[in-house]
Amino acid sequence: MQKIIHKANSRGTADHGWLHSFHTFSFAGYYDPDRMGFGKLRVLNDDVVQPSGGFATHPHENMEIVSIPLVGSLKHKDSMGNVHVIETGEVQVMSAGTGITHSEYNGSDIDPVNFLQIWILPKEQNITPRYDQNIFAAEDRRNRFHTVITPDGSDGSLAINQNAFFSLANLSRGTSLDYDLREAANGVYLFVLKGEIKIEDEELGARDAMGISGVTNFSIQASDDAEFLCIETPMD
Repeated sequence: MQKIIHKANSRGTADHGWLHSFHTFSFAGYYDPDRMGFGKLRVLNDDVVQPSGGFATHPHENMEIVSIPLVGSLKHKDSMGNVHVIETGEVQVMSAGTGITHSEYNGSDIDPVNFLQIWILPKEQNITPRYDQNIFAAEDRRNRFHTVITPDGSDGSLAINQNAFFSLANLSRGTSLDYDLREAANGVYLFVLKGEIKIEDEELGARDAMGISGVTNFSIQASDDAEFLCIETPMD
């Protein structure tokens, strides 16, 4: 197993008043040549947006963009005509393709929203832009993986323009779970949302992360009740 450990306190930070962001990989004003992504995974931002704050309309192209609210809700509007609120428990996927503009704002005038903003480099360039979102119940990932994003949108998942798979799991203290890769040449970037887990001899806590490659399966043990996200992505 080849491993890369990214501890929570090693992430880049940005504080704009209305936005407090933690950057796992190089982004905007944070640059580290050793942290330019993991395989096709390019961005993993842990964002907290204050009430009524948000990202004004801005462009993207040829990028797969995933948003996962952890606390609160997001208001989304884009040039494809989509106007939606994305609630905690939902996942959003957007293919920027040939080009889109969009805005994202806190859905509350009172409470902050905390969400993950994730960018994946696409498999095919210049596709027609598209948008999708869905709710995924927490009980469906209790002590098991619930795959929420796949290349073909199978079994109720959302589709992504890449050979990538996103899975969420809530693991009870003292239990373990095996992850079997869908594609042998892929790697997995595991991001801990809450609690504590152990993979081989590595202890990971909240917001710690671990990139794993060179294996087709591995085991995760919960040292405490834990929630985590596994992003399986091509490495080349």
